[in-house]
This record gives sequence, structure tokens and C-alpha cells, in this order.
Amino acid sequence: MSEKKSIDVACANCASFRSSLWESLGSAELARMESQKSCQIFRKGNVFIHEGSRPQGVYCIHAGKVKIYRHGDGRDQIIKVAGPGEILGYKALLAEDVYPVSAEALEEVHVCFVPKSSFLETLFISSSFSQKILRMACKELEVMTENITHMAQKSVRERTAATLLLLHQTYGTDSAEEGSVYINMRREDIASIVGTATETLIRLLADFKQENLIETEGRKVIVRDVQQLKKVAGL
Repeated sequence: MSEKKSIDVACANCASFRSSLWESLGSAELARMESQKSCQIFRKGNVFIHEGSRPQGVYCIHAGKVKIYRHGDGRDQIIKVAGPGEILGYKALLAEDVYPVSAEALEEVHVCFVPKSSFLETLFISSSFSQKILRMACKELEVMTENITHMAQKSVRERTAATLLLLHQTYGTDSAEEGSVYINMRREDIASIVGTATETLIRLLADFKQENLIETEGRKVIVRDVQQLKKVAGL
């Protein structure tokens, strides 16, 4: 069962607000939506979206990283790692379908939950908001198609480099040293994204470390040479 704690997060105080879907709302529309939303903290390991369940609303990540995955044959397949500003669950809600994936907190995560009725009402009264939703859905489909095509044509070494670059973008710069990015994920989870065995992933990370592309501190992976990783990934 997910452990959660309520918090109070105003959209105006969210660092991701200006680049989010909600930014297109007028003051009255935003106030109406905010009056109905709730914000919670989920601890690391908590699952707050369950594959196969019916969506009751959408989640907006305020802080922290979230693992999006689906159950496979004996193990989970990680689809992506989501971060602040991303909206989760809207496609299943609009399709009136069950969630095709689950969402688990990779660290302490702060999320805002907008109930289905409020989300659909906002979609109906704001044309700019509905247009943004449509563009976002199309963009996500385009990116997913491109990633699947590219990954299918790459070797495991290339896929590993591409995955590190993707996580580099998601995690952002957390170090005072410019260019240093800390990816704090289990080796099993990174291997799941790559689509390889954990042992193979560990061996490739050791190779990348030997080539001065990355460093490691415990389970953290520290990206050191983005441009060379791009070359390895064939990008």
C-alpha cells in the first residue's frame, strides 16, 4: 500500500509551471482547477498508479523522479523515467481505458492530483489547454516511435549509451561541477530500460568507466563526457 502525506503546492510556486500544460489557463480557470486538486508526498518505492486500474484523475509531478513501467513475463519493463512538470495518466483517462502502466517513486516524490471531473471540465472550457494536450499526446507518440525504431537498430552498447543520455536529460545537473549528472537508479532498472541482462549492463558500465565516459559512486552513475556518449550511441 502506498504511504502518502498531504502537502500544499500552489501552481504559481512550482518551478515547472511556466513550461507545463497549466500555464495556458487563465486566472479563473487555474483557480477553479487548483481548488479541486490535492497534493501528496510519496516515499521511495511507493506505487501510486497501478497497471490495469481505472484512472480517477491525472497526476502532475512537482518534485522527484518516477519510474513508469509495465509487467512483463516474469519481470517489469521500464518505459521511461518521468520528472517534474510531467503529466501522468491523461491518455488513459481521455481514452476511458485502464492504466496501461504503473508509476513508482524512485525517490521522495511530490505530486498533485487533479480529479477526472476537474480535468475534463478544464479541457472543455479552455481551447488553448485542449490544444496543448493534443500536441503533447502527438509529440509523445512521435518520440516513442522514434525511440523504438532507433533502439531496435542499435547494439546493446549503443542502447546503453543512449539510455544514459536519456537519463542524463531526465535527472538534470545535480552537481556544482558543470556537466556532472548523477543518475541514482538500481542497475536492474537501468538494464530494464536498455533491454538487456543486469550482468551485461554492469559490464558495459565498467567499460564506459574505463573509457572515462562515466564515473560511479555506489549505485550512482556520473556522466562525464556527453559528446563521446553521443558518438557511442550513434547520435
